[in-house]
Amino acid sequence: MKLRSRFVLAGVGLLVVIAPAQSQSQRVLIEQGSGGLRQEGWVRVQTSINFFVAGPSGDSDEAQKLRERARRSVYEMAARECDLLREVLARDCRMESVNTNVNRQFGQQQTEGFNISGTMAFQITLK
Repeated sequence: MKLRSRFVLAGVGLLVVIAPAQSQSQRVLIEQGSGGLRQEGWVRVQTSINFFVAGPSGDSDEAQKLRERARRSVYEMAARECDLLREVLARDCRMESVNTNVNRQFGQQQTEGFNISGTMAFQITLK
């Protein structure tokens, strides 16, 4: 009886290892009428943005609102990016991730404010 349960456990373990490999997407090149090839399947697109927002960089309410407006700008851009990708090269689009980074710039020899960077990643299928 113990030998049989070991075989069952080994079979289940094998399925756990094989199943993720089976679910991975495949890329297929399809020949178009003009003789060119296009890629079929999901393609990853990543966009980055960097900008500066001048203003107070301390702990005041005004500085907090400025940081929130800066992050909101990155999020709004990410929300519109799939629309832009669909206009230009995507048949379908889904957002994978959005990252924002806000760094304080002190106002001694430079303008006081925040350096903002954002990255966003998308999965698209080509038209």
